[in-house]
Amino acid sequence: MKFKDGYWRMRPGTRGAYANAAFDVTAAADSLRILAPTRPITRRGNTIDGPVLRVDVSSPMAEVIRVRAVHLAGSVPAAPAFEVREEHPAVQVGLDAETATLTSGSLRVSVRRDAPWEMTFSAGGRELTRSGEKCLGVMTDPADRHFMMEQLHLSAGELVYGLGERFGALVRNGQAIDIWNDDGGTSSEMAYKNVPFYLTNRGYGVFVNHPGRVSFEVGSETVSRVQFSAEGHDLEYLIIHGPTPAEILRRYTALTGRPALPPAWSFGLWLSTSFTTDYDEATVTSFVDGMAERDLPLSVFHFDCFWMRQFRWCDFEWDPEVFPDPEGMLKRLKDRGLKICLWINPYIGQASALFEEGMAAGHLLRRPDGTVWQDDHWQAGRALVDFTSPAAREWYAGKLRGLLDMGVDSFKTDFGERVPTDVVYADGADPERMHNYYSLLYNETVHEVLTERRGPGEAVLFARSATVGGQRLPVHWGGDCESTFEAMAESLRGGLSLGMAGFGFWSHDIGGFEGRPDPAVFKRWVAFGLLSSHSRLHGSQSYRVPWLFDEESVDVLRSFTRLKARLMPYLYGAAVRASQEGMPVMRAMQLEFPGDRGCEYLDAQYMLGPDLLVAPVLSAGGEVSYYVPAGVWTRLLDGGGGDTVTGPGWHTERHGFDSLPLLVRPGAVLATGAHCDRPDYDYADGVTLTAYRLADGDRRTVTVPDTSGDAAAVFEVSRVGDRVHARRTDGVPARWNLSLAGVAEAAGATGGTLETTPAGIRVAANGDTEHIEIVLKS
Repeated sequence: MKFKDGYWRMRPGTRGAYANAAFDVTAAADSLRILAPTRPITRRGNTIDGPVLRVDVSSPMAEVIRVRAVHLAGSVPAAPAFEVREEHPAVQVGLDAETATLTSGSLRVSVRRDAPWEMTFSAGGRELTRSGEKCLGVMTDPADRHFMMEQLHLSAGELVYGLGERFGALVRNGQAIDIWNDDGGTSSEMAYKNVPFYLTNRGYGVFVNHPGRVSFEVGSETVSRVQFSAEGHDLEYLIIHGPTPAEILRRYTALTGRPALPPAWSFGLWLSTSFTTDYDEATVTSFVDGMAERDLPLSVFHFDCFWMRQFRWCDFEWDPEVFPDPEGMLKRLKDRGLKICLWINPYIGQASALFEEGMAAGHLLRRPDGTVWQDDHWQAGRALVDFTSPAAREWYAGKLRGLLDMGVDSFKTDFGERVPTDVVYADGADPERMHNYYSLLYNETVHEVLTERRGPGEAVLFARSATVGGQRLPVHWGGDCESTFEAMAESLRGGLSLGMAGFGFWSHDIGGFEGRPDPAVFKRWVAFGLLSSHSRLHGSQSYRVPWLFDEESVDVLRSFTRLKARLMPYLYGAAVRASQEGMPVMRAMQLEFPGDRGCEYLDAQYMLGPDLLVAPVLSAGGEVSYYVPAGVWTRLLDGGGGDTVTGPGWHTERHGFDSLPLLVRPGAVLATGAHCDRPDYDYADGVTLTAYRLADGDRRTVTVPDTSGDAAAVFEVSRVGDRVHARRTDGVPARWNLSLAGVAEAAGATGGTLETTPAGIRVAANGDTEHIEIVLKS
């Protein structure tokens, strides 16, 4: 929130007391404790009255420095609190008459001991940011509410990204953002997934370790600073050094958790009943039959809200009028190779049989007077499960176990954002700090029961709400959007922003949620949706089966679903790295090309994994403009003219509905699979490695995973002079192929047959071949 009236004055009724100097410093072996009075201390009388801040400086991990400022320690709630990993790294602490320092790896904080207050963060002798005069302080608003505030300096040209899912411009400079989960769609400043973490193009990130409402003024109150504040008497933040965005995310997710690896089947196409449409088993069967008859690969069928009876959400009971034989129906669907997902939420309507049960057992949130908290939003007499109670969590999980035993494979965990604060939690947690944190406990409960019943490699959600730590529980989708090109762009911005908070897997409603998309919107969104980490056809009042739009929609869906299946050796490799390193599958260009100034503001295109550039077409006519970083990039799809695109620079093209700019990075070796009918298969068997414009001296290691995430095959491809070598390094024979993009001629292949293809040269190896060598001709 804003406290000032311009730069010089405070807003009427607002008071501020700022750290004046590090007056008293105590150095321990691994930390600093600083007493920072909020006025000059020139005589003993100055020590009477007025706030004094206690500032603790430490390091939970190498290249990370934590600052915790406390005003009134006895007023700080103990719960809830985000889990932050502690590695207890070796640090260096220094203290002299002028400066106190703490160094973790190459990251150092230096605190000036005299006035004015100054705390500077640097790495390798280069300043990253600093807290200066009138930056760290205690603020009081006209209602006498107390806030802790910090301001960190922004250098000229410094750009800020992150803060969770945000649907506006990707660069946060100039924005005012409240970290407060809300159900506001994709067209406003509200967001379902708020994360108090940002990173900048100056080589560092900032994680504000506070689970409640944190207000960020990103160059929007003082234009050369990022301000963050929270109500209460404590504020903790961590400076995370990179210097690259990938290193920042790796360290941030090491601190707060990395995504679990979703099962391979979840990367296939999900089809939904949609929300308020009429459906029964006959409708569901007709959709599944229609997909099969049209040769459209389908992996998951999702039942939305009305699988339960109206007014009774959630009672976890199938509506007997429309689904009289749910066990038989699920078996019939699963016999066709489909996985099953059900919609749930954390609310219990008063008409649900679980309301009385939950109220009697004390499993529902209560008001301070002891009555159950209820309102009529969403479901009449709605109450909320109190997930701070272990008994309530077990009660809720028990209801889900029955559905899993029936044959359900996954849950769409909807809602969890509009959580009241006029309540009392079972564990005594502070209600304001629980508002965002509630989403974590809710999704954690569901993910844990899926892991218990299906195994750790089979658990997957389709979640809407999240905060810090929620990235551990994939997958998340972008929420309720309109069925327009503008909403398609909003959704993409939200997903890219969420990826900058360490969320590795993300999806959206293909075609949009609200309204019925026209065929052009639907077909363009299909291409975008199948080139996302997860892909779901879902709507509100209308079905999303493609033949209801036009026959070309069927062809477009078939083409891109098959393409995604063929890309699975590459995509699942990117998924494994997301779970191991925290780098999202769908990446803002700035994450992958931090040194390219042309990428800094891009939010209408992205990298899918490290080597594929995707530029969704956001117009019916097919015109699209996109930026290409340096090098000669190769098209994977026809359309746009020419087989290659050269950067750095902007390109404008026109594409049909069966195409979009999909480019392979120069120097990449792309692994593609032998199957196009499903996402889960033996990726190593018959895999094709395509080397794109390898330069002399280039050497690439390609790990092809199996569907559990382990390495199924490891290859090394290199170029030395006019020879390209490819060999397996894990010693396990399998069928595989090699092709070279951008090569005009080749001769001299060992261990296989030579074939000229439009992309270049492909060598088909025999099953027991360990090594292929191609001699290039100029």
